[in-house]
Amino acid sequence: MNRNFLIAPLFLCLAASLPAFGSKEKDKGKNVPAVTVVQVTGLVRLVGTANFPELIIDNSQTAWYIARDEMDKLHDLQHRTVTVQAEETVMELKFGNGLSAGIRRDLKNIKIISVD
Repeated sequence: MNRNFLIAPLFLCLAASLPAFGSKEKDKGKNVPAVTVVQVTGLVRLVGTANFPELIIDNSQTAWYIARDEMDKLHDLQHRTVTVQAEETVMELKFGNGLSAGIRRDLKNIKIISVD
């Protein structure tokens, strides 16, 4: 009698957790963003809030977001035009309902080529 009393709740907990084992995670490797080396010229700006500041390099067509560990290289160059060479990662952002929210371009391994 005691075994049935303990096994029933255990069975219910295990049955409730079955959908959480990630059957939709199998295609996760397909969405890996491609990394390319690019040369970017634009104005360095600080955007975001006090809690989440981000540096971007902005030109008339595109904005590139600087990786957090690379921000110290460009922090003193705000409001100046720079040319950098870096690895670009392009990701498509999506809303919760699956619609596209735009494209985000991130830069890593930045090498400053010129400052104007």
